[in-house]
Amino acid sequence: MRVKTLDKKKPKKKDSQLIIRINGQERAEFVDLCEELDTSAAREVRRFIRQFIVEHKPKSSQ
Repeated sequence: MRVKTLDKKKPKKKDSQLIIRINGQERAEFVDLCEELDTSAAREVRRFIRQFIVEHKPKSSQ
């Protein structure tokens, strides 16, 4: 018998892209640093976006 736990949230599906243009040298440094830190550039950009939303979202919208 399977029991669902309420604590586990299903991750939201990644169904959109954000295309940005940046300096090639900055991109290379960023990607290299991410690899050194055992993470991915995409993961770190998503983390930045989530944190930015939390920090800048109006209090009435939360």
